[in-house]
Amino acid sequence: MPKFAIYQVLPRLFGNRVSQPKLNGSIKENGCGKLNDFTPAALQSIKDLGITHIWYTGIIRHATTTRYKGIPKNNEAIVKGKAGSPYAITDYYDVHPDLAENAATRMQEFEELVQRTHDLGLKVIIDFVPNHVSREYQSSTKPKPVMDFGANDDTTKAFHSQNNFYYFPDDELHLPFENHYKEKPAKVSGNDVFSAYPSTNDWYETIKLNYGKDYSNNQNYFDPIPNTWFKMLDILQFWSNKGIDGFRCDMAEMVPVEFWAWVIPQVKALKANMLFIAEIYNTHAYQSYIEIGRFDYLYDKVGLYDTLRNLIDGKQTAQSITSLWQSQNGLENHLLRFLENHDEQRIASAFFASNPWKAIPAFFLLASMHSTPFLIYSGQEFGEKAENESGFSGKDGRTTLFDYWFIPSVQEWLKNKFDIKKLDSNSQQLYQEYQKIIKFSLDSETISEGQFYDLMWANRDNSTINSDVIFAFVRTNSPNHMLNVCNFSAANQNLRVIL
Repeated sequence: MPKFAIYQVLPRLFGNRVSQPKLNGSIKENGCGKLNDFTPAALQSIKDLGITHIWYTGIIRHATTTRYKGIPKNNEAIVKGKAGSPYAITDYYDVHPDLAENAATRMQEFEELVQRTHDLGLKVIIDFVPNHVSREYQSSTKPKPVMDFGANDDTTKAFHSQNNFYYFPDDELHLPFENHYKEKPAKVSGNDVFSAYPSTNDWYETIKLNYGKDYSNNQNYFDPIPNTWFKMLDILQFWSNKGIDGFRCDMAEMVPVEFWAWVIPQVKALKANMLFIAEIYNTHAYQSYIEIGRFDYLYDKVGLYDTLRNLIDGKQTAQSITSLWQSQNGLENHLLRFLENHDEQRIASAFFASNPWKAIPAFFLLASMHSTPFLIYSGQEFGEKAENESGFSGKDGRTTLFDYWFIPSVQEWLKNKFDIKKLDSNSQQLYQEYQKIIKFSLDSETISEGQFYDLMWANRDNSTINSDVIFAFVRTNSPNHMLNVCNFSAANQNLRVIL
């Protein structure tokens, strides 16, 4: 598959034009971006950056404190923030009503967004959240034959292979704060907390789904096929039929690889080029999730992201890049690379580099080093700082997932009708640098599809190269060969590279 570039964006934040929101504000006070904010002009501007795929984050309906007619209410005790986490799903068959101009036509508005995106030659990725659901999951839009998760569970058993959840039959849920939410028997929390007493740092707002793995004895019960597998296949097929082009699978490593080996080929039988990207952090499982699980790409977080962040922070040297890619055991072209996403701190924030320009050599490296795809997070191209406290998310250098908020740098772009020339000079130059790197990486066949050769071994005795701050490599696609040199220091380097 040719190299491609993903633009991750939260529709809730992207089009929000409220510039002075309140801390912990409601949707009425702080506003909310809509699917219709992705106009042809907006999509064209994203494409102009060099983007090929858009990952619309937070599409599927999730728990929120905002009330809508005809949609089950959520208990505020198990909603993080006013807006809620996009990963606490309440209905796998529904679009989140916050994102619609008219809640009653939310699915139609999403389908129209998919069409607009495709009309401009861009592909659509959405989240699939397979490991956990909101504690108040209740589908009001599911097809008639489909039963809700847990509807037929035997709640007298802690584990049964055909149950959708795990239970504590003799205990009720004890949340780590005063509340009026009752759950008996208690269910296991989403981040594998096998206790009825989750902490404030746990995913207490979610419950873990049961794929037939009994964690008490580390045994798998996959024959007969667990009920959860069939439910998830139906959900994936449902969204595939909406015309999307790929799934970013949240915490895929917390779901047995055997499920992925079973479900992905069935979805690809419906749409052969459907893209599956796994959020995964266990490097020992990489091989199996590619070879057995059939994923197209895996997160390269515990690997290149961590190495490049440490390099930018001055905690590692450029020499470590060689040992890093060698340790990936030939899987480097199956890894999705990034410097920002919704989980990570903004490069320009005070919690990371403070200066967005420090990331440019690192972004060039991840975009051009192999034939793997890469990701840019909405606002990264303008040096977004995420410097304001929004509410539940706190002030931590991240753009909030949980609050009704906005992205200041993106809002400025929208306000100027996507005219880059009307932005301040630093934003203009940074955008142009990202654009240049993205287009260079995708448009050059040598970079997009050529072989990779690390030059640092050949230059180990080269006194003109400071391997603490320089990394050099060649991409070759005969008869074309391209030398690439990354300088991670703030100073110019005079050097001679041995080929």
